[in-house]
Amino acid sequence: MAGKRELSASDIIIFGGTGDLSLRKILPALYHRLREDQLPPETRVWVLGRDAMEQDAFQAKTREKCEGFITAKEFVASDWDQLAKRMQYVQLDAKKTEDFQQLKARIEEDPRPVRVFYLSTPAGIFGAISQQLADVGLITPESRVVMEKPIGYDLKSFREINGAVLTHFDETQIYRIDHYLGKETVQNLLVLRFANNVFERIWNGNTIDHVQITVAEQTGLESRHAYYDDAGATRDMVQNHLLQLLCLVAMEPPNQVTPDAVRDEKLKVLRALRPMTPDMVLNDTVRGQYGKGSVKGQSVESYLEEIEKKSSNTETYVAVKAWIDNWRWSGIPFYLRTGKRMHERYSEIVIYFSQVPHAIFPDQQSHPVSNKLVIRLQPDEYINFQMVTKVPGPGGYRLKPVNLKLSLGDEFGERFPDAYERLLMDVVRGNPTLFMRSDEVEAAWQWIEPILTGWGQSNAPLHKYEAGSRGPQQADALIMGDKRAWYSDE
Repeated sequence: MAGKRELSASDIIIFGGTGDLSLRKILPALYHRLREDQLPPETRVWVLGRDAMEQDAFQAKTREKCEGFITAKEFVASDWDQLAKRMQYVQLDAKKTEDFQQLKARIEEDPRPVRVFYLSTPAGIFGAISQQLADVGLITPESRVVMEKPIGYDLKSFREINGAVLTHFDETQIYRIDHYLGKETVQNLLVLRFANNVFERIWNGNTIDHVQITVAEQTGLESRHAYYDDAGATRDMVQNHLLQLLCLVAMEPPNQVTPDAVRDEKLKVLRALRPMTPDMVLNDTVRGQYGKGSVKGQSVESYLEEIEKKSSNTETYVAVKAWIDNWRWSGIPFYLRTGKRMHERYSEIVIYFSQVPHAIFPDQQSHPVSNKLVIRLQPDEYINFQMVTKVPGPGGYRLKPVNLKLSLGDEFGERFPDAYERLLMDVVRGNPTLFMRSDEVEAAWQWIEPILTGWGQSNAPLHKYEAGSRGPQQADALIMGDKRAWYSDE
C-alpha cells in the first residue's frame, strides 16, 4: 500500500449493497482506495440487503463476485481481507422502521465522524429511505447521501423524488452521481480548455465548425430488462451522461474551480439549449432499436427477443442535433448519439475546427481536411489533435493529416482510479464539484421532455439497425444532410 491518508474516518452505508452496481463498481472502488491507503483503518462499510444472510456467507459471496471485476494483477488476497474486516452485512427492509432502528444501534455503538448513505436502489424508494433515516435520527450534519441515476422518469417524477429527499437532507448534503464526470479525460477537458491559452482562444464558433459526442455500447440489456424497456436510451444516457459532457465542452470558464462556480456555468449551458419544437424533433432526432446481429464474432438476439416481447416502442439508439443559443456557440451544431449493441464500445468527444478560409495548396483544394481534436473517454483514454502536414519528399505539396496524440497510459504509466473511486472519495471529503445540483437535473429534464413528447405525439419512426453495426442509416443521413459525417478513426 502507498499514498497519504487524507480522509476522515467514515461509515459508508450502501443500500442495495448486494446488487449489481455495488458488487461491480462500489465495493471494488473501495478496495482500490484501500490499496492506495485512502480508507482510514477506522472506516467501516455497511452493506444492506433484503435477504437473510450470515456474515460468513456474505463475505464469501462478496469476494467471489467482486473478484470478477478486479483484474488478477490487482487482486491481492491480503488487501481484500483488510476490506472484508471492515464490511458488515445488515439485513434491512426499507419499509420496516425496526430495521433502521437496529442499524442505528449498531452504527452508534462506535460512531464515525462522517456518514455516507449510498442509495443504490430504485429511485422510487429514495424518499422512503430518507424518511426512515430521519425518523430514527441517523442523519447528522456531517451526513451525505448519494443518489444514483436515473432520478425519475420525467420532470414531474424527478421533482417528487428530489423533493422527498430534500425534505430530510440539505442540498449541500446531496450528491447526484454521474460516473462520467469522474473519468480522468472528462476532468482533463477542463484543464485542456482553461489551462491552455492556445485552445481557449479558439474554443468558439469563430473557429469550430461543429461538435460530436458519442457514447457507444456493445452490451445489450444485461440484467436491466424491466428498467430499460420503460426508460430507453434517451432517459438512460442522453438526459444525464451526454448532456453533462456537452456542458463541459460548451461552458464558460468559471472564476475558479469550486463546486458552485463550475455548476453555475454548466447550468447556463443547459438553459441556453434551444428548446426542441415538434418540427425539430422530427427533423433533428433519430431513434432506433437493434435487431439480430453479431457482436465480437458472437450472434446476439434482437432487443425484442431479449425482453421476450413481440413489440416495443423503446429506443436503444438515439441521435440528436442540438443548438446552444448564446454568444460563444450561436449557429454551431452539437451532434449527440448513443446506442446499445454497437460495433464497438467507446465514448468520445470530437471537436471539428473550421477549414481554412482559402486553400492555397492544390492537394488541399481537392481533398479538404479540417483540424480535429478527439477526446477519448473510454476504453483507452487519450487526447488526439489532428493537423495537416506536408508529406516529406519532392514532387510538390502533398498533404496528409497526422496525429499529435497524448495517451494518458503511455505518458503517466500508472493505473488510473476508476470514476467511482474518485467520486466516492469526493463524497467523503465533502466535495460536490463533480456531482449534479438540483437545478442542473431539472434543466436537463426540461430540454429532454419535448423530445419524448414529440416522438409520442407524432408517432415518429423507430428505425431498426443490426446488432454490431454503427446504428441506423437514418442517423448517417441526419449529419450528412449538413454535408458532414460521423467521425471514425478507421
